[in-house]
Amino acid sequence: MVPVPSHSIVPERDVDKPPILECQHLGIDFGGLTAVNEFNLAVGRTEIAGLIGPNGAGKTTVFNLLTKVYQPTRGTILLDGKDTHGMNTVQVNKAGIARTFQNIRLFDKLTVEDNVKIGLHNQIRYPMWSGVLRLPGYWKKEKLAHESAMELLSIFDMQDLANHQAGSLPYGAQRRLEIIRALATNPSLLLLDEPAAGMNPSETADLMENILKIRDTFQIAIMLIEHDMNLVMGICEGICVLNFGQVIAKGTPAEIQANPKVVEAYLGSQKKEG
Repeated sequence: MVPVPSHSIVPERDVDKPPILECQHLGIDFGGLTAVNEFNLAVGRTEIAGLIGPNGAGKTTVFNLLTKVYQPTRGTILLDGKDTHGMNTVQVNKAGIARTFQNIRLFDKLTVEDNVKIGLHNQIRYPMWSGVLRLPGYWKKEKLAHESAMELLSIFDMQDLANHQAGSLPYGAQRRLEIIRALATNPSLLLLDEPAAGMNPSETADLMENILKIRDTFQIAIMLIEHDMNLVMGICEGICVLNFGQVIAKGTPAEIQANPKVVEAYLGSQKKEG
């Protein structure tokens, strides 16, 4: 079993299993600036984990390290016990990490179904000549892709929107579609970067239900960056707090809310802003 760093919060249901993700002494420098340093974290196989902190704390940088947008300056990332050193973004996605972004990145002019099909590229393939000549193998794979896309959309009650242009959807539905496309890659770890950004309270409540549905339906781990503390404290089982690229606290929602360092660095600053 992969050792779990001290003070990591792994749900009881996952304690007898190796973590799906473990970061050991992870760090990155940009020139003379240390953006993230000594980042240690373990995420259980079906955990909903939160990564919070003030703006500029290094949260998205951590996601970029996990997905190999950036290569770490130091440290180790283990995905299901396998070292991801040397992998690129495509390889780490195939290995089991999918993500969404702060800003929605859909193919606006394509249909909802086609956006989901793009996420199926890891699993459904056919030779180029089969597609060009429209051979039976091509139609068989296309039928499978259609069925898989519609199944994913139906889980989130979006099957009736399959032929709609993605860019025409309401904001909350576009966010949901981006998550569905990420799920289409068949991840074991789903990274959500500020999924509630720009949502109204009703959309945020729906998002919380959908995150729980994803965990329960697909039995995968979810790690999210979010500034909406009601969402974070409402669904996350373990929370890691970053400030100036350093982990300042790990714990349950109750422990994080009561931690003086967190109150000062993050929660307290939000209260002042209000």
